[in-house]
Amino acid sequence: MERKVVEKKVRVFIMLAVVVFAVLFFRLAELQIFRTEQFAVLARENRLRLMTIRAPRGEIYDRHGQKIVGNRPVYTLSIANLGKPVPPAVIKRLARLLGKDEAELREKMKAQVLPYEPVRVATDVPLSVVTFIEEHQEDFPGVLVDITPVRAYPYGTTLAHVIGYVQEIKPEQLEKYKDEGYKLGDPFGQDGIEYVCERYLRGEDGARYLEVDATGRPVRDLGVKPPVSGANVTLTIDLKLQRVAEEALKRAVEAARREGYPAPGGAAVAEDVRTGEILALASFPAYDPAAFTRDLKPQEVAQLFGAPDKPFLNRALRAYPPGSTFKMVTAMAALESGKITPKFTIYDTGVYVLGRVFHDWLPGGHGRVDLVKAIQVSCDVYFWTIGNLTGINEIARIAREFGLGETTGLGLPGEVAGVVPTPEYKYRTVKAYLDAVFDPRFEAVRKKYAALINQAPDGESRARLERERDRKLAAIQAEYERYAWDLQWRAYDTLNTAIGQGYNLYTPLQLVNYAATIANNGVRYRPYLVKKVVGPGGELIAAFGPEVAGRAKVKPETLKVIQEGMALVTKPGGTAYGAFYDLPVNVAAKTGSAEVSGRKGTHALFIAYAPVEKPEVAVAVVVENAGHGGSVAAPVARDIFAAYFGLPLKMGQEIQKTGAGD
Repeated sequence: MERKVVEKKVRVFIMLAVVVFAVLFFRLAELQIFRTEQFAVLARENRLRLMTIRAPRGEIYDRHGQKIVGNRPVYTLSIANLGKPVPPAVIKRLARLLGKDEAELREKMKAQVLPYEPVRVATDVPLSVVTFIEEHQEDFPGVLVDITPVRAYPYGTTLAHVIGYVQEIKPEQLEKYKDEGYKLGDPFGQDGIEYVCERYLRGEDGARYLEVDATGRPVRDLGVKPPVSGANVTLTIDLKLQRVAEEALKRAVEAARREGYPAPGGAAVAEDVRTGEILALASFPAYDPAAFTRDLKPQEVAQLFGAPDKPFLNRALRAYPPGSTFKMVTAMAALESGKITPKFTIYDTGVYVLGRVFHDWLPGGHGRVDLVKAIQVSCDVYFWTIGNLTGINEIARIAREFGLGETTGLGLPGEVAGVVPTPEYKYRTVKAYLDAVFDPRFEAVRKKYAALINQAPDGESRARLERERDRKLAAIQAEYERYAWDLQWRAYDTLNTAIGQGYNLYTPLQLVNYAATIANNGVRYRPYLVKKVVGPGGELIAAFGPEVAGRAKVKPETLKVIQEGMALVTKPGGTAYGAFYDLPVNVAAKTGSAEVSGRKGTHALFIAYAPVEKPEVAVAVVVENAGHGGSVAAPVARDIFAAYFGLPLKMGQEIQKTGAGD
């Protein structure tokens, strides 16, 4: 009996053994035969690392071949998780070494797309840190040191608003450009030329194939695919002229502040009259694009973009009231409509009466004034007179003929169109304002009484509440209608528009193009910044040249008299004589001082072109809340013209005290 039990147990054991060995056999067969290729691939992936070699971005040059933006090599640190989570101790040690928060490194690790793809966690790492990691590699498994090119700015803040800056691609940008080969961590132009020419400037990344051991240490280099540099971009900018414009603008702002004006900033633009090339485009204050070549903490980014002086605001593309620089538009409108001739005169006593008294900037007035003299001395009364005679529609038409109220097509991000005032524009603007103020009040009354009426105990109470609601609504409506009269265009709107106030808003870029168009006898070129794009092998990829954007429908004789008046602005008796009396080049110009509601100090404006005899270059300057155009903005333009013509500069002088009424 016992023997049978034993034999039975042996048979069961043998059967179990057979089953186990059969399972092992078939599993071995599966691994060795049927899934050989799959596991071979996994094994190769486990021992191979693909290290991206970042391609240098293309460099940026000025019109004379002077390098404005280049590249410099920096150490970077990346982490690869080696197929399993990075040990917390490694992250802790690395964070302490880098002076970063552990949470910040973990957040960057979340960006990993492929299991073995390294994630960059630090850029521009000091050599001492790199040396320490290399010497203690066993304490930093998966931490990789590499050399990567980042942007170099040899001239600091110069041209910051034109060039822009480079940062890691943002999630929304990655979503938009994911089909173009971008991935998280890639550099991407965030503003200016860096953004506009991103497709040219970005290069093609290379790769290094490494064999590593079980701890992730490289044991063999398996080859390199070299990166391809991005294309180089040559701008129309003259670096020397740009630096003069920026320095002159800065000094004008500082001088205005010393005089007690707020003067938060300003802009200056120089354009080649003959082609539309932008020779200088300055905005003050500026930022340092090099700040973005290192790892910035969130609070640092917030501090940069939240700075009270708004260094990231490109004031050359911001719209301002043009002040008296607009008066040539009013003059041309009056001439073209036949309301006046060039010989039309008035006797200016310093006041103009139309419903109320309007005072000229010069107490006592300018006496007998014709059109040419009116431009020279910037006589408000003359332009109020001819503006009222002409009407807003013709003034608006001429403004558009010179490209005002529309973007120029320069291409830089942030350019606004500005405003050419019209009755339709005023109605929309005032209506939107009144609706924003009164609609909530109407709604609040309706909502309040709707609840009360619903809760009323009887019909008499409801009727009483309805009458009370209607009285309150009627009171608000009456108040609305007291303001609604301003929905219509009034005579004073035309007067304000005629001297560049009211709803007029134009950018310094538009103003310089307007001046260039006058100089060019009505031919308006599209301003542009990029001359050519050259590939890393020297091949021409793209070239850009002059492009006529329009031809002003203005008679040659009209333009001639306007040019004659502008040529006298820098001569004795002109509003800019104090700034230009010693410049041996004839400059045609117009000063402006634009009032700003609720702000101390007018905007100082100035537009000009030179030489008068054969125009080459036009300039526009705006200095915010700084005083008069003739005394604050004109000296900035004077130095720009001097630099262009190779003449001595006057940088550092205080605000001009003479010949600077407007």
